[in-house]
Amino acid sequence: MRFRNPVITTLLLTCLSASPVLSATAALSATAGPAAAAIVKDAGTVQLGNTVYRLDGIDAPAADQLCIDEHADVWTCGIEARDQLTKLIGGKPIHCDDIGVDPTFKKRRLGVCKIEGDPTSLSQVLVQKGYALNVETSATGRFKPDQATAKDSRAGLWKGCFVAPRDFRLGKKDGALLGNACPADRDTQIRNALFPDDLPMPASCNIKGKYAVRARVTGNVGIYHLQACRSYPGLGNPDRWFCSEEDAQAAGFRRAYNCRTPKASEGQVRSK
Repeated sequence: MRFRNPVITTLLLTCLSASPVLSATAALSATAGPAAAAIVKDAGTVQLGNTVYRLDGIDAPAADQLCIDEHADVWTCGIEARDQLTKLIGGKPIHCDDIGVDPTFKKRRLGVCKIEGDPTSLSQVLVQKGYALNVETSATGRFKPDQATAKDSRAGLWKGCFVAPRDFRLGKKDGALLGNACPADRDTQIRNALFPDDLPMPASCNIKGKYAVRARVTGNVGIYHLQACRSYPGLGNPDRWFCSEEDAQAAGFRRAYNCRTPKASEGQVRSK
């Protein structure tokens, strides 16, 4: 989906972290069979059976992230990146080497995931296609050459202008602008387009997220509001949209205290 932004169209048209390598003894194998096909949660997360893996070594867009393309249109790059991963897998069996608990969300695992029989990881292919960034934890990232090639060829996100997915997830509006169509004299207009006041809701992702200083008391960055929350109807212009409570929690948001607990016993309502 694309949204025309006339303020920046003319100028944009004219201008146009890696984790350590896993040892064989440390890897735990989990293969999705025919009855446990991989479910793509977002561009950087897949589920095999009851286990959810975050793809190791990359920073991929969340479903609600927006980018600007080479025609100065604002487009839902997070949805496109997720769809690219779905197409890449194409219903084929997936194998993940489990390298431990995801340090950012304990309910998920970190995985080096590959299509069965393909030596190239999904992480590397997404970076090659320009739909994820290499994550560097040392001087040289694992997929740094792949990212350089994607940038030079204007692949995926690199064809236009965007912020790093981690900056979008944290609401860091002053983060570095990336891509091949980011004219410096339109910095403010570009940032307003990438972080609009009225962020479009992705299909089936109706959980509202709002950054909140008070959430830091519980170690979170924001608060999410379900449709069952009393605060939901009056909460306009959410900062984030989530497709599930797990997605919201993984992004560092906690549930609003005025939300009903699902299936509360004996009809009682318990706030969290």
